[in-house]
Amino acid sequence: MKRVKLTVAYDGTNYCGWQVQPNGITVQEVLNHHLSELTGEEIETIGASRTDAGVHALGNVAVFDTRVRMPGEKFSFALNQRLPEDIRIQESKEVPQDFHPRYVKSEKIYEYQILNRRFPIPTERFYSHFTYVPLDVEKMREAGTYLLGEHDFKSFCGAGAQVKTTVRCIHELNIEKSGDKITIRVRGNGFLYNMVRILAGTLMEVGSRAYPPEKIKEILEAKDRKAAGPTAPARGLTLVKIEYPEELG
Repeated sequence: MKRVKLTVAYDGTNYCGWQVQPNGITVQEVLNHHLSELTGEEIETIGASRTDAGVHALGNVAVFDTRVRMPGEKFSFALNQRLPEDIRIQESKEVPQDFHPRYVKSEKIYEYQILNRRFPIPTERFYSHFTYVPLDVEKMREAGTYLLGEHDFKSFCGAGAQVKTTVRCIHELNIEKSGDKITIRVRGNGFLYNMVRILAGTLMEVGSRAYPPEKIKEILEAKDRKAAGPTAPARGLTLVKIEYPEELG
């Protein structure tokens, strides 16, 4: 028996998120199906991040166990011949049997894309959030500085989350503008349910001048979801990468 790690990219538009569920087709379900057909075994992948419906990924991670003698690095080629065009394996390799993508120390990088112009662009509709309200990027950057470091992010946690603690650490938060596109890039040791989307929605409130930048401190201290801004739509969010220590990944 060996464990194989997959780096998975997908367009989340047509999926009900990552995790297998009874209400619709998911990325994990598709992977499980094609891996089971490929290996002749009943395969159930373990994913690192349970992205929501409509969220995209360039580098989500999953592992599975198999007795098939195929080298780990060959699974990417074999799977990509079977998978639908909106899911592609970027890398596959064998890892230690005890490697678990959720429980090993890691950092996640997300990006949230905002299209900020007078009218929307149809080809961007699945990959960015459109708003015609002019956003002040400098104000958003100022607000972002309050989010850096370790905080209790309870105000930025969606309802229904089952976690032992809402304390998380954001190591990097950059906001860049190129033409009509604003990109919020955030890196941290873990994120709560809907956390990045609530961060994006709150920063947009600052950008539209509905909130002053310093209100972020007040929101954090409130530890109340009602204190923060709206949850930004899923389509603007992409899981860019999950970084593991080299000796484990």
